[in-house]
Amino acid sequence: MRLFVALVPPENAVEDLDGFLAPRQEAPEASGMRWTAPDQWHVTLAFMGDVADRHLDELVERLGRVSARRAALDLTIAGGGAFPNVARAKVLYAGLDADGRGADLRHLAVGTRAAATKAGADAGGGRFRAHVTIARVGRPFDVTRWVRVLDAYRGPTWTADEVSLVQSHLGEGPRRRPRYEVLETFPLGK
Repeated sequence: MRLFVALVPPENAVEDLDGFLAPRQEAPEASGMRWTAPDQWHVTLAFMGDVADRHLDELVERLGRVSARRAALDLTIAGGGAFPNVARAKVLYAGLDADGRGADLRHLAVGTRAAATKAGADAGGGRFRAHVTIARVGRPFDVTRWVRVLDAYRGPTWTADEVSLVQSHLGEGPRRRPRYEVLETFPLGK
């Protein structure tokens, strides 16, 4: 199974960002970008590319324990950036403001990655950077203009009070994109 652990923004936060981006996606310079579907927007805490079924029960148990030890977070989608960098972007993202609790958000990501690894579901990855992927680029190019546009954005604040374990079914969504299925949710701080 292809799994990831994520924070999923509520509908009002998704609609607000979508409303901000929609008219800008019609610009000629947006034609080289593959915009992600709003119903798939999330903040990835841990990604596990290939998980054997036999590890799922332990993974669920460990994620439940990690989530219970962390408090809910007030988050705001704000600003933006690009991976690997603005000058040669492959991914354009909206940033996340954790209201001064960025360390708590990082600890949550580290905890979910550790839980996955201990359960036998390798959750590798580099340094955690809280973001919502909004577009992918076929050929790397300079997205400075897009990052400046995103820097003007600040959505509504929402409370992330649960973590979701999501299965990604590659090629099964609209236009052969992934289809996401939430397998479990884990309340934060309970």
